[in-house]
Amino acid sequence: MTTLTKITPFVNEAFVDFTQEANKQAMLAALDKVKKELGQEIPLHIGTEKVMTEDKIVSINPGQVDMIIGRVSKATQELAERAMQVALATFETWKKVPARERAEYLFKAAQLMRERKHEFSATMVYEAGKNWGEADADTAEAIDFMEFYAREMIRLSEVNEHQPLVKIPGEDNQLSYIPLGVGVVIPPWNFPLAITVGMATAAIVSGNTVLLKPASITPVIAYKFVALMEEVGLPGGVLNFIPGSGAEVGDYLTTHPKTRFISFTGSKEVGLRINRLAAQTAEGQIWIKRVIAEMGGKDGIVVDETADLDAAAAGIVASAFGFQGQKCSAGSRAVIVESVYDQVVEKVAELTKQLQIGLPEQNFAVGPVAEKNAYEKILEYIEIGKSEGRLIAGGGKAEGNGYYIQPTVFADVDGKARIMQEEIFGPVLAIAKAKDWKEAIALYNDTEFGLTGAFYSNIEDRIEYALDTMHCGNLYINRKCTGALVGVHPFGGFNMSGTDSKAGGYDYLLLFTQAKMTSRKVN
Repeated sequence: MTTLTKITPFVNEAFVDFTQEANKQAMLAALDKVKKELGQEIPLHIGTEKVMTEDKIVSINPGQVDMIIGRVSKATQELAERAMQVALATFETWKKVPARERAEYLFKAAQLMRERKHEFSATMVYEAGKNWGEADADTAEAIDFMEFYAREMIRLSEVNEHQPLVKIPGEDNQLSYIPLGVGVVIPPWNFPLAITVGMATAAIVSGNTVLLKPASITPVIAYKFVALMEEVGLPGGVLNFIPGSGAEVGDYLTTHPKTRFISFTGSKEVGLRINRLAAQTAEGQIWIKRVIAEMGGKDGIVVDETADLDAAAAGIVASAFGFQGQKCSAGSRAVIVESVYDQVVEKVAELTKQLQIGLPEQNFAVGPVAEKNAYEKILEYIEIGKSEGRLIAGGGKAEGNGYYIQPTVFADVDGKARIMQEEIFGPVLAIAKAKDWKEAIALYNDTEFGLTGAFYSNIEDRIEYALDTMHCGNLYINRKCTGALVGVHPFGGFNMSGTDSKAGGYDYLLLFTQAKMTSRKVN
């Protein structure tokens, strides 16, 4: 690369305003273009080689289940091993590429994605069931991750200049951040572009090589990112695309002696399994594998009697039902003090009933859930909820040729109820009553998770108490508990919500590097 990008301060990518007619027409054009390209056969990427396999992952539109998004080649253990060997060989050269040059690939990819923003978003509308705003936010976050991590790697490469060590006579001491090796990146389906891009590019810009195993529900948008990185000239073997079974390919690579780290986002159950498998030392392994895990959540919003009740109700509904509640940050619980409980419950029910359900392609507020297994699981939890609380909105299936479920709200739920304790990952909200604000916070904390939370109040002493006491990685005051921005709200949780990795923060790349101190005697 000859032209270096001028480094300006990081600024978050702006969200598109689809009420503007020009933006609406541009999105409709992108949806039409992408629709015509659906159904293609997609290969594995192993180094510079593109491999087609007979066994395919068939990605479908969850909102229109007879629409095939793509047929994606499926890796075997043998192909995964081939990809590992390519990644190991490539690491020996990639780790020597200067940080500034590695960052350039991210800057260039971010710019191309920005120019084709609507096409990436349209792909997620079809494959993930996101409406326009949710898809656009996903694409914007992907751009942000690349821009932010590129700058961060440059900063870390100049750490001696910006964070000098203590000087002593007779020595020249330097601290540098060097890459780990080959990493396995296992992203989720719910943010199939943003989190895929964030996890993969953080590892790549840090000097590592990557084996990317995308979620089987959303492999096509992941491939679109891989193709973009190839287009910007990323050397073959740095990013290897190997979709496949978690039990076959995921476990194989997690236990592989040459795997240096596993970066995972997904459910608690899978995250704990990966952590357990990675902790077992394989023959020939010479390091402790690093696990970077962002797992589930049972996030909640607490409202006291001094809060702006309209704002609180709107925040509860937005947090619970944005992208059908399929976010690890989704506010699936609300705890309201009894003096305003009935008012807030009524407002939440009214707002929920106003949500319209339909095709994401047509930009309805509520679309389908991701796939059949999730659909059936969520409906089972709704039936459980009918015996654990008072149904005040929704309560079952919704019409459509896909996995549509009515946004569902249960009131009067006990803090120990299953729908208050277990992650449902769908459009289901449980509301509990507390005698006062302190009991409400205690109810909020009564969970094995600790990802996001929100507290609505207008009393500063109570806010300070909440800031100190509510135990979660991302706590918001008088706003919804979803919508973290790269660089603004570093994201990661406590307890069973993961390793508090703080994606989009200033210490995230440290997870993909190791600090090497060198000391030279000088006269």
